[in-house]
Amino acid sequence: MILEHEIPNGSKLYFGKSAKAKREIENIASNILDANGFEEIVTPVFSYHQHLSIADEKELIKVNDAKNNSISLRADSTIDVVRIIEKRLGRNTKQRKWFYIQPVFTYPTTEQNQIGVELMDEKKLSSVMSIAIDIFNKLEVKPLVQISNIRIPKLLVEMFDELTLNDFRHINIDKFLNLKVEWFEKLVYLQHVEQIDELLEIVPESIKDELLKMKELCLEAEYNNTVLAPMYYAKMLYYDELFFRVIEKNEVYARGGRYKNEDLTSVGFAIYTDALCEKLTK
Repeated sequence: MILEHEIPNGSKLYFGKSAKAKREIENIASNILDANGFEEIVTPVFSYHQHLSIADEKELIKVNDAKNNSISLRADSTIDVVRIIEKRLGRNTKQRKWFYIQPVFTYPTTEQNQIGVELMDEKKLSSVMSIAIDIFNKLEVKPLVQISNIRIPKLLVEMFDELTLNDFRHINIDKFLNLKVEWFEKLVYLQHVEQIDELLEIVPESIKDELLKMKELCLEAEYNNTVLAPMYYAKMLYYDELFFRVIEKNEVYARGGRYKNEDLTSVGFAIYTDALCEKLTK
């Protein structure tokens, strides 16, 4: 029996102190984004195109429209925002800076509140990562910023027949070290930007190019609590190169990166409001 006061597992309820914290986070973020020239967009809860954003379609909550076409609850906002701006609003606006404050939903009943930022037709990830850092500074939260490059694991898999992307997904360090390759071992233990210059002299040229991008991003961020994670890999349909996560202990507060939709390259990030609310209310 389901009691009257029960809510589905994974759904969110905010009241009193937690509702106030949620609104404070959203107000601070929206004020900073507005000051940086971003405009707000609220996308439909239902979408025909969520399969373009989600790696595992089993996460989608699907229904049918009046004409029996398959539609899904919004499980990701990024590609929908870019698609709507490009395909639907393109003739009416030249604005390329957008943000949204809205939840996403995944199967069976999980709800996640997000503050998302998309800077379209832009390749420089630091242009949005610095804004994310400003928001956390204003909230007086000092988490760790982890900088990665998804291209590096893909290049390493091409170089070494023994490796698969699953090895990077599960951080199989023993397998990496068993290759007995000096530069690879140094890459495994790379954490700080000061270590990159030594590596640049011994790694293959393709890896060198990607490390230089990480170094540039790290220096442009001007944030003291930053680490490098070149072996990090997560399966994503659109993030394809530089990538960052904002972390405290085991909690991820934000993540973002560079991505491509058709021929348009953009950068963006999402702040996970629920995790931040929990920290601030504690």
